[in-house]
Amino acid sequence: MPGGAERILRRRIGSVKNTKKITRAMELIAATRVARAQQRAKAARPYSEQLTGVIENLSAGGAEVDHPLLRKAENVENVAFVVCAGDRGLAGPYNAQVLRSAEREIQAVRADGGDYRLITVGRKVQDYFSFRGYNIDTSFTGFTDNPTYENARDIARRVRTVFDEDEIQQVDLIYTEFVSLGTQRPVVRRFLPLEATATIAEEGGGDAAALAGFSFEPSPEGVLADLLPRYVEARLFTALLDAAASEHANRQRAMKAATDNAEELIVKLARAMNRARQESITTEIMEIVSGAEALGSDDEVSNVPMLLPVEPAAS
Repeated sequence: MPGGAERILRRRIGSVKNTKKITRAMELIAATRVARAQQRAKAARPYSEQLTGVIENLSAGGAEVDHPLLRKAENVENVAFVVCAGDRGLAGPYNAQVLRSAEREIQAVRADGGDYRLITVGRKVQDYFSFRGYNIDTSFTGFTDNPTYENARDIARRVRTVFDEDEIQQVDLIYTEFVSLGTQRPVVRRFLPLEATATIAEEGGGDAAALAGFSFEPSPEGVLADLLPRYVEARLFTALLDAAASEHANRQRAMKAATDNAEELIVKLARAMNRARQESITTEIMEIVSGAEALGSDDEVSNVPMLLPVEPAAS
């Protein structure tokens, strides 16, 4: 029935319009949050750079320590993965890309005969791997879109505990690196053990002369030993900020695409509703014309003279 189809289409258009309002609002919110996340990452960069610079200068000056975070195993049999994704969905391929990267790394470790342990950051990672029966050591949730340094410190504390137990020889960090507003890519990076401080000094260009006018208490080695855990926290915090900015950028694009699709769907449904309305009007006109023609035919039949039999006259 054309009238019924028109009502159904009108309801669908109303539903799509409501959905469009929601996706448009989420797009604007994500745009605001990604700008804020970029600012936070930019604000945290000087601390990380300064901390790295101090380690570089100490190493260039000859300070060297035998620290557990620098311990390298000859044979890597057990690997821990710190996997960072989001607490919520509706962010396009953001969560799926990280999960696929983590799963590939786990399968590679298994193929080499090793074992693994997962430290998940984000509810989506926790749900995905727990549903599939993976070995999850610890889960952290509830802050992926707005991480703090305390969150990074809690995760780093657990990572260091796992690494110091001598059960894990290597820790890899899997997260989404924020390159630009239009480009984010999942990366797998070595997290622990840290590179030798001499290597850090060579890469960063530490200056031994920078230490000439400074006195360190209790010793340069002691300062370096205290800074290495902070270095781990700073690296992890930078990764969390990158992941948060990437999540908001992906959500903004996903919600924009959803809004555009809603607009296209509204146009298509409006055209279909107009066709249904035209069909309904045409059907009504045809019914009226048909009824008028039927009435006209009845009138013509009633005006036709009828021949009645005449009785013969009486003789």
